[in-house]
Amino acid sequence: MEPWQAAFLALVQGLTEFLPISSSAHLVIPGLVLGWPDQGLAFDVAVHVGTLAAVLLYFRRDLAALAAGTGSALLQRRLTAPAREVLALAVATLPVVVAGFLAEDWIEAELRTLPVIASTTLLFGLLLVAAHRASRRGGAAAVTVAVALAVGLAQVLALVPGTSRSGITMTAAMLLGVERTAAARFSFLLSIPVIAGAGLLKGAELAAAPEAAPWLPLTLAALLAGACAYSCIALFLRWVARLGLLPFAAYRVGLALVLYALWLA
Repeated sequence: MEPWQAAFLALVQGLTEFLPISSSAHLVIPGLVLGWPDQGLAFDVAVHVGTLAAVLLYFRRDLAALAAGTGSALLQRRLTAPAREVLALAVATLPVVVAGFLAEDWIEAELRTLPVIASTTLLFGLLLVAAHRASRRGGAAAVTVAVALAVGLAQVLALVPGTSRSGITMTAAMLLGVERTAAARFSFLLSIPVIAGAGLLKGAELAAAPEAAPWLPLTLAALLAGACAYSCIALFLRWVARLGLLPFAAYRVGLALVLYALWLA
């Protein structure tokens, strides 16, 4: 890639990783539509490290409280609220780990196409509308373990490009009665083990590669993606509390129509 292409894709990763519009779709589209070269494994690892650092930094107080509360629960041998939330996050993470291990190679080979991305962008955009309407009725302030399992099963769909991991997890949580700000927070916390796991797997592949990685441009890409992701988390949480998800649903529907037009052309 040219340096300006790498910078553009790092910005796209940071801007879209935590918004319900699918970062994977936005990273695939330049290659499918404009013929850009694949960004490569090293770039994927770098931008994932950047977005992981962003969510860890933003939720550092929440994570510290969860760690302290879970440690206290283990000592007292009782299920406290922090321990219950950690359990819910673990339960929600398991399905995508299993599905990713079994189907990731097939998905990468068969589903990274324009019609698939257009269809998932449209379908899950329409589901966002349903989630937006459900969120108007309020909802629960916490995610139960049962709801977490359903959210985790829904997260498996995010392996398909165009679905959006944050979008499908928030949609599932809100349709199951979780208040929209709580659903967004749970989705962002749920991204930590998912992004970390993917980063570790890709990092291991990168370490085994014979060629040396260009560390300076990769570091700059990670910093750029991380800074954009941190800003997006803060702005999105304010946005979703006030206005909900309807604007993102409208964006997805519009993007799907454009992608269908490009495919048919």
